[in-house]
Amino acid sequence: MLNINKTIENNKATFALEGRMDTVTAPELEKEIQAVLPGLTELVLDFENLEYISSAGLRVLLSAQKAMNAQGSMKVCHVNAAVMEIFEVTGFSDILTIE
Repeated sequence: MLNINKTIENNKATFALEGRMDTVTAPELEKEIQAVLPGLTELVLDFENLEYISSAGLRVLLSAQKAMNAQGSMKVCHVNAAVMEIFEVTGFSDILTIE
């Protein structure tokens, strides 16, 4: 299960994620991000309460990063050790801006 708490201010969107981002839940986040992308200049993904991310979740992050490279910036914050390990093993720690 994945809870998505979305906040939008001007051209900035923040998504606070809670739970697991996997094959079942990743498309939900992708749909939410796609809905706010037009006109967005800053995308923040708060992973403080994200317990797990699968390859499907990584694909959503990569897609969002590519879109934001063309129109602004994207950062991932509050990444726990388990998710950070996945980012490091997959090379995503080199692709994403992680705070």
